[in-house]
Amino acid sequence: MNTRARFLAAVAASVIVAAGCSGAATTAPASASPAAASAAASASPSASGAAASGLSVTSFDASFSAMAQLKSVTTAGKGLVGVILPDVTTSARYTSYDLPYLTKAFTEAGYATTDFKIDNAQGTTTTQLAIAQADITAGAKVLLVDPLDGPTGKQVQAAAAAAGVTMISYDRATFQGTSTYYVSFDNVQVGKLIGTGFMQCVTDWGVTSPKVFTVDGGQDTDPNAIDFAKGYNDAIWSQKVAQVTAGATNSAGMTLVGEQLAPGWNNAQGGTIFQQAYTAHKDINATVEANDGLANAVITVLKANGVPAKKIPTTGQDATLQGMEYVLQGWQCGSVYKAVYIEAQAAVALATYLRAGQPAPTALVNGTTTDPANAATTEPAVLLTPVWVNAKNMQDTVIKDKFVDVTKLCAAVGADVCTTNGIK
Repeated sequence: MNTRARFLAAVAASVIVAAGCSGAATTAPASASPAAASAAASASPSASGAAASGLSVTSFDASFSAMAQLKSVTTAGKGLVGVILPDVTTSARYTSYDLPYLTKAFTEAGYATTDFKIDNAQGTTTTQLAIAQADITAGAKVLLVDPLDGPTGKQVQAAAAAAGVTMISYDRATFQGTSTYYVSFDNVQVGKLIGTGFMQCVTDWGVTSPKVFTVDGGQDTDPNAIDFAKGYNDAIWSQKVAQVTAGATNSAGMTLVGEQLAPGWNNAQGGTIFQQAYTAHKDINATVEANDGLANAVITVLKANGVPAKKIPTTGQDATLQGMEYVLQGWQCGSVYKAVYIEAQAAVALATYLRAGQPAPTALVNGTTTDPANAATTEPAVLLTPVWVNAKNMQDTVIKDKFVDVTKLCAAVGADVCTTNGIK
């Protein structure tokens, strides 16, 4: 699907709150300072357009100052941008971060409150499709959608395509149609960070003759999960595949006991899968998990079996509060952080160009994403850079960005643990 297209419309003032499922702050491009971009936007549309064309995936930081460069592009566009977030249960991010960050990005880019609308599907697939259809009827030009699952994403995309609306698949890819874009963190790189973090942790924790068990995420419903696994399996086993056959070995002396997926990212099922594996193979002494929720499930099993901290490594992503607690307590090696404020700005920037019918800068749409089920199907993508977070850089990443509540974190692990690790 190597295409460019028009884009869907606006995200409204009345917002349905959402919650759900991490990158480091970067600086705006040297070619346009925030002050210069703002002045250009008010004085000269052509100059501001030139500044906006300099936007790249490294332009966005916690100040949101790069968004001012888009004001002339926003003015040139018409129609609604409809944002549909997935749920309020899988993570706190959709309510606590995506909603306010997307709202701020639209506002800083010069949108009126009537030009964008943010809703949440509340975890119901039929609701997500119904919101999309309502946005299309309301005149949306671009839809920015984080699909609940692959089939729902395809239904939304089909409805958008039938109405001539462009879709941006936000955080989770949708491989269908000719007017679909993708904005997220590089999923294979996310997996590689999990894999390399795991390898380092095995060394740091002194695990000998590692017998590894891997709990994959919901590859049955989420194409991103396949890319995560390709990343960590490549880093650990030199096999860029969704699943590695039991018995595989590597040059570090590791042996794979088994790899199974938790259907639909179900943490309870992930815990059951690991419990069964650990009961059958008590020699398992190292584990890989695709996110913090699955790591939590595995750690619960390990604790129930009397395994002490810093004995059997676990991994994750999403940099959740629970995950960070386990990192500081020695149960989890680390987690992949994907800064939502970067993702939100990148998505709004792309939506703004598409809404105005203008080509987005190649430094912004910096790659493609490929359908794991069909390598011939690709689509243009904005791929952002994730960060591996452990005890050493936690203060300078998730704490600095206020992604994790430091008060809650230190209350859970103890003030002395926070002090020892430079958390403040």
